[in-house]
Amino acid sequence: MKEKNFLDTVMEFEQQLQSMQEQFSELKAVVARTMEEHHALQLENHHLRARLDEFHQAVPEVAAVDPVKLKKAVMDIGEGYDNLARLYHEGYHVCNVHFGSSRKGDDCLFCLSFLNKQN
Repeated sequence: MKEKNFLDTVMEFEQQLQSMQEQFSELKAVVARTMEEHHALQLENHHLRARLDEFHQAVPEVAAVDPVKLKKAVMDIGEGYDNLARLYHEGYHVCNVHFGSSRKGDDCLFCLSFLNKQN
């Protein structure tokens, strides 16, 4: 009787180890996805900061020359639509419902509606 009980205990322990291994594999996958998203966000943040620095350097030069040119420079920032369209095509939501989250390849009707309103 003791051998059977011991064997049952060992088999139960093996099942628990397998279950823990599966959970660990799932956790590793979640951590990998999170790290990829973090890296992508860091790159995007870096690019946006570079663009913002370029803009801040360009605006004072234009403002010193002519206020009309300053207004035009501010209006040229209307390229925001192009930036949003680019972000959408890179796989991110641009709608107010899920802004900034990954689209995972599927089209979003909210984003498409928003982008069509901009035209």
